[in-house]
Amino acid sequence: MKTLPKERRFETFSYLPPLSDQQIAKQIQYMIDQGYIPGVEFNENSDPEVYYWTMWKLPLFNARSVQEVLTEVQACRSEYGNCYIRVVGFDNIKQCQSVGFIVHRPNLSRY
Repeated sequence: MKTLPKERRFETFSYLPPLSDQQIAKQIQYMIDQGYIPGVEFNENSDPEVYYWTMWKLPLFNARSVQEVLTEVQACRSEYGNCYIRVVGFDNIKQCQSVGFIVHRPNLSRY
């Protein structure tokens, strides 16, 4: 059985190889299709015990396309390139975060 090299794991998808931009776009499309409200968050530290991340602007309540979300991710990357950046999906029925995954790690170009 082949195992991945020892490295720090983060959240959802962190045990998989890095997601490509197309795969990130598909995950965001899934969030929008499910009716989740996307949001972009960033933090300098990604330790599991850090529950609260800083929100990049307000959640994208009216986002209807993947490109709107990716534009905000790129803007956040350009301003906070030294931070971890994740996309989260809020479920307005259950009043909680339902989906979340890291799209940018410092020192790497993408996830």
